[in-house]
Amino acid sequence: MLSIGQVAKRVGVGVDTIRFYEKQSLLGKPSRTPGGYRTYDESAVRILQFILQAKHLGFTLREIKQLLRLHRGTQSTRGDFRTIAREKLADIQAKIVALKRMRDVLLPLVARCDGVGPLAGCPIVEALTKDLTPECHKSEE
Repeated sequence: MLSIGQVAKRVGVGVDTIRFYEKQSLLGKPSRTPGGYRTYDESAVRILQFILQAKHLGFTLREIKQLLRLHRGTQSTRGDFRTIAREKLADIQAKIVALKRMRDVLLPLVARCDGVGPLAGCPIVEALTKDLTPECHKSEE
């Protein structure tokens, strides 16, 4: 059995992170010593590693809960995981497209601004304060 501090050190997170995942029902309730201290087994370490890997891949806590349910399920298949991963991949690809659009607008503004002088006439400020047409908001809806 491992203490919360030992688990935190092995996984590379703080003890507050472990407590947070417990409160979010991502990690099961730990056993307690007679003194009330949390104790964990190796499965808790593996679950925490799973959570951290999923977070690094961009999965939200809600999605991680879903992945953990599938992982624990006896009827789950590779297809179940693949479906969720494909949805996440589509989400990431959409974000990349949006980020490229933002970059394409911001790059020339930064290039046109010399960074010297008062705000009046700054192309970045002008772009941020100009009246937007309804078409500009369509991508946000």
